[in-house]
Amino acid sequence: MGERDRRTEALDRRAFLARLAGGTAAAVAAPGLLAACSSSAPSSPSAAPGSTAVDPGSSLGTTAGTTLAATRGGSMLDLPATQSPIQHVVVLMMENRSFDHWLGWLGQDHAWLERGQSVHGGDFAVAAKLDQTFTGPAGPVTTAHMPDRISGGNPWRGCDHPDPGHSWDKGRAQRDAGFVASGSGNDEFATGYYLGADVPFTAQLARRFTVCDHSFASLLGPTFPNREYLLSAQSGGNKTNALPDLSKGFAWDTILDRLLKAGVTVRNYYVDLPVAGLWGPRLVPHLAKIDDFFRDCQAGTLAQVSFVDPGFTTGARTDNHPHGDIRAGERYVRDAFAAFAASPNWADGAFILTYDEWGGFFDHVAPPILPDDRASAHDAENFGQAGFRVPTVIASPFAQANFVDHRQYDHTSILRFLEWRVLGAPAEGPGGAADWSLTTRDRNANNIGASLVVDPDKDVRIDLAVAIDPPSPECAGEAE
Repeated sequence: MGERDRRTEALDRRAFLARLAGGTAAAVAAPGLLAACSSSAPSSPSAAPGSTAVDPGSSLGTTAGTTLAATRGGSMLDLPATQSPIQHVVVLMMENRSFDHWLGWLGQDHAWLERGQSVHGGDFAVAAKLDQTFTGPAGPVTTAHMPDRISGGNPWRGCDHPDPGHSWDKGRAQRDAGFVASGSGNDEFATGYYLGADVPFTAQLARRFTVCDHSFASLLGPTFPNREYLLSAQSGGNKTNALPDLSKGFAWDTILDRLLKAGVTVRNYYVDLPVAGLWGPRLVPHLAKIDDFFRDCQAGTLAQVSFVDPGFTTGARTDNHPHGDIRAGERYVRDAFAAFAASPNWADGAFILTYDEWGGFFDHVAPPILPDDRASAHDAENFGQAGFRVPTVIASPFAQANFVDHRQYDHTSILRFLEWRVLGAPAEGPGGAADWSLTTRDRNANNIGASLVVDPDKDVRIDLAVAIDPPSPECAGEAE
């Protein structure tokens, strides 16, 4: 993203804040179980449709290696949905990082790999690749550790470098010609990566719980369309961060509407910009400030489904979007997870950490084409084109430890779990009644709960107060 694009995106976000109508009054979350859950027939995770796009050198398959399922009560998806022990789901979606750029170091974490092999079998592996070379206008560019890549600048923010391209067109240029190709919107910043020591809390979470190494952005495009897919399995045909008339909002249904209709409590907790606010006044009663999230965690009164947004705007930015300092984002993830892990709701909960899109940063796995209501044979209009992989971790007493799920997911795979748990969807596949899905996309998505098991391991076993350095001052001109 160039300087003009960056300022346009900032103005879009400020416009959202200025135009968001109706205030932020939130309904009080009622404690208790997902009592409104519908029954559905159990189905084996191995029956999931879809294939995984990997590079020719990858030997990883398309299914999760469910080694622990036999020893911890079996796969959760083999239960009727009404018997699932998951009663609280928290989804924290951060911003603009690719899998290899953020978690590629896992492929060189020998202790973690050895633990995985000892528990899950000798074929335990992760599709992670730090060392890559791309061709740019001035010749080849090899990936490098970010402090080395930006040795004379700020490796935590990327000041003095363009925000890597992640628009509809620039994403396609990266897919077709590489991450520093002409038209990519990128310089060498997009080929830098972080190591586990640079992201100390995320590193703990990834090592302790389940990493999804084929989790893709829903669209090869920017922030809001991908976040719209998380909440509604479509973007309404939007390719950009265009805002609706916020006095009305988007008209189409969201997963929040469907869950509320089923009697499930839902909340969008936010710092400065509630994404559910894009749907206008009807969802405003279900918005709550992030301070309420921490209070509700402590009291054990979380909404049964919680979507947690980071701070998106300058000064409050904790979203990991360049040019925010990633240490502010790490602190935010740490504090949000620590609150949930210390909550009475942890015992029957699941915490899903993911990212909206790849942010223009490098990744070695080709993004797949997925079923979609707006799929097209014309690439420039194809909403079935997923984006590059994003970091996704499932942390729960029911998540397998030191585990990698290789199945293909996108943001609607999270909806697919909720639809199985609550709305009568089968555990896997597009079958069943016609009314449980929002669109073709979520109806055909793989269920992200496939690697969850029945018997819990409630011991968190990570340092919830791990020290993270404070963020650096904002880049010059960023607050303008």
